[in-house]
Amino acid sequence: MSEAKAAQATVVSVGAGGNLASWARHHRTVAVDSLRRLLASWVNSLLTWLVIGIALALPAMMYVLLGNVSSVSAGFGGKPRVTLFLVESGVSAGERLRAEIAALAEVTDARYISAAEALDDFEQRSEFEGVLETLDENPLPAVIVVTPVADQVEALVDRFGADERIDSVLVDLAWVERLLLLVRLAESIVSWMALFFALGVFLITGNTIRLAIESRRTEIEVVKLVGGTDAFVRRPFLYLGFWYGAGGALAAVLLVELSLLWLRGPIEAVMGAYGSAFAVTGLGVPGALTLFAAGIVLGVAGAWLAVNRHLSQIEPG
Repeated sequence: MSEAKAAQATVVSVGAGGNLASWARHHRTVAVDSLRRLLASWVNSLLTWLVIGIALALPAMMYVLLGNVSSVSAGFGGKPRVTLFLVESGVSAGERLRAEIAALAEVTDARYISAAEALDDFEQRSEFEGVLETLDENPLPAVIVVTPVADQVEALVDRFGADERIDSVLVDLAWVERLLLLVRLAESIVSWMALFFALGVFLITGNTIRLAIESRRTEIEVVKLVGGTDAFVRRPFLYLGFWYGAGGALAAVLLVELSLLWLRGPIEAVMGAYGSAFAVTGLGVPGALTLFAAGIVLGVAGAWLAVNRHLSQIEPG
């Protein structure tokens, strides 16, 4: 009895394995055939891939640029900085003032830069080395760079402004705060744009699949006439959506990387002029995989909607 049951289980297992292998083989055949159909009309397919690629590349490019801008602004740590220009350039007097400022509870850090150090740094960052050597004295003042507690900036500025040892006070975080606000605004705008472009990819794929369904209408009627299920008929068009999405994503990755390759030199030259060793970063592997996933999901979803909408309207006469 147990041997009979074992034999029966073996037969069922083999049958299930055979069905699974047949199912996988059919999917592979349909996927390859769908790709072959696209490559057979490669001009139309290429145009569709480029349209999808542009729709995916625009928000991806903006996200990459925003990520680079965010990395620059993050380098400032979001900490306010107050620069104090001193009346006297003496090192000992400047160090005493720095120690006095650093001891304040409202200050987290204070760094003294002598007039000589400021001149050396200016010469390294500018092209006026020969001109500066002709001057009788150093025109640059000694500086103390103060990092205050965030909510104590205004009080410290008032306090430093009343100190006779300090010639002027400069709060140099205002532009960073504005930059951060602009980055947040741009992120919101790009997110909405990404949704609109995603909808565009969805509709482009759906319309392309609709045309493919109409061109194979007779074939679909014959398949349904001999008993083909909706799932069987739907499968080739879903793979078409898959290939359209994957091809469009590949085009998007290439467009983004080529654009960054073209823009990298000018951007890094501008940042270098401001003394930053900034290097433009691209999509990277995670970004490229995310773009591929987005393209495939949108392609398959658009195909699914188009097939479900139009397949029910096609019945054998």
